[in-house]
Amino acid sequence: MLILFIALPIAELYVIIEVGQAIGPWPTVALLLLDGFLGAALARSQGRTAWMRFNRALADGRVPARETFDGAMIILGGALLLAPGFITDLVGFALLIPPTRAMMRSVAARLARNRVSFGWTVLGGAGAGRTPSPGPRQSTRGYDYEGTAREVSDPAGELPQGDRDE
Repeated sequence: MLILFIALPIAELYVIIEVGQAIGPWPTVALLLLDGFLGAALARSQGRTAWMRFNRALADGRVPARETFDGAMIILGGALLLAPGFITDLVGFALLIPPTRAMMRSVAARLARNRVSFGWTVLGGAGAGRTPSPGPRQSTRGYDYEGTAREVSDPAGELPQGDRDE
């Protein structure tokens, strides 16, 4: 990440300087402003579309996983378009265009599937059933919990008055 925070600004400055030398300083500034405005308009329209698809998925009783991912990518793309520079603008536009966003979604899904293990183990004996097999980062014991608790008072009477052990 440190390399990204150092290398990306240097690369952005290099590209801006090269474009400025090729087309001039004022056209370069105008181009950066223009792609910012076009990106904002595209982010707004794609955000509305993703929001409508999100609400439609909820109304249909589906989990809106795809729509949530698209919404997150649209927000990230819009944020990248706010940063001055041609490289971040290129990545931002790629996140805002549906076909490239779909490619990134499939790559992210493939990476997630490779990192997580989904499987079932059938255990024998009384009360046998299917239990999830442990994934790569999951404990084989089912009880790896620690914690502390302390009694708190409720002088303002804000806590619910349900079943209390007095």
